[in-house]
Parts: sequence; structure tokens; C-alpha cells
Amino acid sequence: MTFLKLFGAVMVAVSLGLSACASKDDPSKRSTGEFSSDAALNAKVKTAIAKDAGLGSASAINVNTYRGVVQLSGFVDSQDKIKRAEEVVRSVEGVQRVENGVKVRPAS
Repeated sequence: MTFLKLFGAVMVAVSLGLSACASKDDPSKRSTGEFSSDAALNAKVKTAIAKDAGLGSASAINVNTYRGVVQLSGFVDSQDKIKRAEEVVRSVEGVQRVENGVKVRPAS
């Protein structure tokens, strides 16, 4: 009976070790630290956009951040504002790359 308990304990330890390694290697998973860093960076980017006088109302620009890559989406009034939004985001410390999906709002 002692051998079975020892064998079971070893198997549990090996299984836990292997599962821990698998989650670290999964590129779609973020660690708690990465998640917190992305959340802080996301807030800094939103603040920078809101404070920029050249963008006017920033409520139509959505910001998502994943591992330092900032994705912008939404609508603005002109092509110049699309470029300006990207410039503002690139100036924020910690931004690795910008994926700008902002579009010019269609005329109504």
C-alpha cells in the first residue's frame, strides 16, 4: 500500500509539473504580470488620446492592448485624425506596436 501511495504522489507531481510547463509555453495565455501591464498601458493610452486636442472627442476610438501591442478601432471625422491617433499612441511609453483600425466616419 505504501508503494501505491508513493507512486500516486509521484504521478501527481509529474502531472502538475507538466501542466505548469504547458501553460507557460502557450502563446495565447498572459501571465498575471502581463495582464496587469497591459491594463496599465491601456489606461495610459486612453488618457493620452483623451488629452490630445487634435483628436477632439476620443469617445469613438476604442483601445485594446495585448502584450504591449495596442489595437485601435472606431471612427473619427478625418484621415488626419487617424494619423494623429496613431502618433499619440506611439508616443506612450511601453507601446511595442500599434495596429490602427480606425476608420473615417461615413457621411450621413
